[in-house]
Parts: sequence; C-alpha cells; structure tokens
Amino acid sequence: MDVSGGSGQPRPGNDEPTEPRTDPTAPAVGPSGPGDAAARPVDPPRPAGRPEDADRPGGTETSVDPAADAPAVSGTAPGPRPAPLPRPQPAGIAARDGRDPRRTGDRHPERAHAHGGPGAGAGGTPPPSPPRPPRGPGGGLLMGRPFGVPVYVGPSWFLVAALITWVFGGQLERVLPELGAARYLVSLFFAVAFYGSVLVHELAHTFVALRFKLPVRRIQLQFFGGVSEIEKEAETPGREFLLAFVGPLLSVVLGGVFYLALQPVERGSVLGVLLAALMISNLVVAAFNLLPGLPLDGGRMLRAVVWKLSGRPMTGTVAAAWVGRALAVAVLVGLPLVSQSGSLGDAGPGVGVDTVTDALLAAIIAAIIWTGAGNSLRMARLREQLPHLRARTLTRRAVPVETDTSLAEALRRANDAGARALVVVDAHGNPLSLVRESAIAHVPEHRRPWVRASELAQDLTEGMRVSAELAGEELLDALRATPATEYLVVEETGEIYGVLSAADVERAFVRAMTRPGASSGPRTGA
Repeated sequence: MDVSGGSGQPRPGNDEPTEPRTDPTAPAVGPSGPGDAAARPVDPPRPAGRPEDADRPGGTETSVDPAADAPAVSGTAPGPRPAPLPRPQPAGIAARDGRDPRRTGDRHPERAHAHGGPGAGAGGTPPPSPPRPPRGPGGGLLMGRPFGVPVYVGPSWFLVAALITWVFGGQLERVLPELGAARYLVSLFFAVAFYGSVLVHELAHTFVALRFKLPVRRIQLQFFGGVSEIEKEAETPGREFLLAFVGPLLSVVLGGVFYLALQPVERGSVLGVLLAALMISNLVVAAFNLLPGLPLDGGRMLRAVVWKLSGRPMTGTVAAAWVGRALAVAVLVGLPLVSQSGSLGDAGPGVGVDTVTDALLAAIIAAIIWTGAGNSLRMARLREQLPHLRARTLTRRAVPVETDTSLAEALRRANDAGARALVVVDAHGNPLSLVRESAIAHVPEHRRPWVRASELAQDLTEGMRVSAELAGEELLDALRATPATEYLVVEETGEIYGVLSAADVERAFVRAMTRPGASSGPRTGA
C-alpha cells in the first residue's frame, strides 16, 4: 500500500549553525497487511496565524489563534507606544514600537509580525530550525533505485524472513519429508520470492504516482509488507482510486502468472509447492489489501469514492478511517475464532501453540490497522489546515539599508520603523542580500557602529525570493527547494514585501499542532 506523506519543511542554510530539529508530527506509518504497508505522512504542518511581536527581544508575546483565518492587521498597534530606545538592543532588531505603520514608511500596514527579532532569545540564541517532514521507519539496506526511487530493506524484514522460513519449513516437512534440513533453504527462497512480489506491488503504486507527478521519497520492505512513501496527495478522487487499486491488481496478476507457471509442473515437486505457495500468497495479499478500510488500499479506494460523492476529501478520510477501525476489531476477534473453529484447517483440541500464535498474529494485524487508520485521520486533518499557512501573514516587516550602512544605524532605522528585518539594497533599491538575525546577535553592542550590516548578510539566490501569495503546500515546497534561514518575500510586481524567517514557520507549525480544535473539519475522534 502506498503512503502519502506531506510536504516537507524548510531547513536552515549551510551558513548557519543548526539547532536540534523538532519533529512535532507523529509519523503515520504502519503496514497494511501481510504483503503491504501504509502510512500517511506527512508531512505537512498545520496552519499558523499571524506571529506575534514582542516589545523587546526575549520579552512577552501575545498569543494569536493559529487556526483562525483572521483578517489582516491594519492601523495602529494595539499596545501603548514604548519609551524611545536609547540604543539598539543586543538581541537584535526590536519589535514594532506601537506607532502607526503608515507613519513609519511601511507601505504594508496589514502585515503581521513574527515573534522575536533577529537573534531573539536569551543571549541571542539562534532560532530553532523549522520542522522536518515526517519520516518513515529507518532506512535499512539500499537494494536499488527502480524508476529513480530508492528501495530499502528494513531491519525488521530479516526477522520476518526468519519467521517465514521457520513456519514454511515446518509445512514442507509434512509435504516433502524427503528434503530433510534442506527444506529451510527452500523456505528461505520462498520468503525472498514472496517479498519480491511485495516489491512489485509497491512498484505499481510508485509507477502510477510518478505518472501523476507525485514525488515518491522511497520504498521500504519491512515488517509484514512494504511502504511506498508518496509525498503528496492525489489531486482528484479518480487518481486516488487508481493509485490505490493498482497495487492489489498487480498482486492478482502475479497470482495468475504463478498459476500458469504451475500447470506444467508436477504438484508434489519442490517447484510445484513453491509456485503454489507464491500463487496463494499473492492472492491473499490482494484480497487483504482490498478490504475497504484505511490504511489498506481498499480504504484508499473507499476514501476516493466518498470523496467523489461528497466533494470533500476529509469526509472520505473519516469514513474510510472508521471502517478501518471496525476491520481492526473484526480481525482481533474474528481471526482466532475462525482458526479455532477449523474453517482454516483442522482445529486441534483445546488451546495449543497454534491458537496462541493465531491470537498474537491477529492482535498485531489489528494494532497495525487501527493505528494506521488513526494516523491517516490525523494527517488528513493536519493537511486540511495547510491553506491557512500563508507567506503574507508570516512575513516580518523589513527596512532597506545600503551596503555601507553600519549595523548600529540599520538597527536604529528598524526600531524607528517598527521593522523586524533588514534587507541590503543597492543604489537603485534592488535587494542584494538579507541580514542574518543570528549573526546580529553575535556582534557585541560596542562593535556595531563599526560593522556594516552588509557584512552579516546572506546573498540572495533566486530560490530565496518567494511570492507573498504563496500558501500551504506551495509555500512549503518553495522553502524546501532552497533551504535557508530567511527568505525575501516579494509582491507580484517585484516590490519588496518583507522577510520570512524559517523559525517563524516552525513556531506557527508547532502552535497549530499543539492547540486543540485547530481543525475546521469534522472532529470525529482520532
């Protein structure tokens, strides 16, 4: 089963020291069945409202609802005007001083302000780096790059391969007793071939995803199946349905191929037993993944159908997730009962090892389905908030300074204008670079009159210019494409709008993640 992750978040540039990364999202990774696994990445941060200003770096901040799609701020600041600053603060550029931004030369009074100035925090600690996209399980052993997508074998695969070898070897002892100890070699070959079939199943998801221009981070073979980490959602319910359906379809095709290969082979031979086992296992994988509940492929198909009928992807996710939870309960209770009743074979008297094994297997599969359904639901709610994450509302007000302007003078101008960032421009007003907030914090106050602001700036590259109209996944994609600590935000006309800090994106993301009731979608229990 495929796993759609969310968009990634920006990372600080190489020129800045990096703080330990935060990862507020809970990865939604869980195998979907004996031959497949699924999870919902993610990736994607929740919405953020306008970041707050502090009266001084490290000072108190006023909280703003991150989920509210509030109107832009205009007019004068809500608080009283603070006393004039006798000199620039050591932590960086001070917050806005409460004056009407229209009187300080700001042509964008509606712009919201982010917390803390450059170098904000105790002792001018550099800002934390933005959240990283949710990661799946550990990388494991790289096996190849079909379609340019890396395929890894996770450490848990070796445990499962050993278990399959042991269980299938016991079955071969009854069917082919003449093999002796060699039966375990045959069993190991079956385990490898079975996971080869799982890989074909995942490659089917990957191929269709790439055809739909959905990036695939990697494929991983692991505990009870495989994971195709698809980083974005399908754009339409039809594509979602096809993306999910193609995996079980390929498993059925493989089952048919093994059936045809079995016809000319003697049934009691080693080859005949292997072909029959591979045929049955692929059909079981297909049937299991077609069950209509998340995180299975059938759940993705059900989600697509409900999405098509209702017009809302979130409605489809809620329906498929709850069906998935019902399936988890059914597997937990039903599989041991069916096994004990003898429907799957001869039932031995009393409670034996097979009964305990069946109950344990049912509990593991049920836990995987239940967890995957819950994760899919949480990630869908998170993704629904992404449109509220807007560059325009997160951008800091900035003032332009010439290349020969001292840092002390630049900070004074910023304080007077109520700005929170500095943009170095040439004689014609064209932006050249962005003054790094963490670099300001490391310049002693007595040195600032003799240090040019441009000496602390990072040259602008094309990827560091982002449109003020970007929002949601488009914004995150733009920041991830060019990792940096600050970005120049421009209007469609090319006019400078302000500076977007990667640290502000992180704070907005964390606030949205931790605030209850941030989602505007259905609040069915997760």
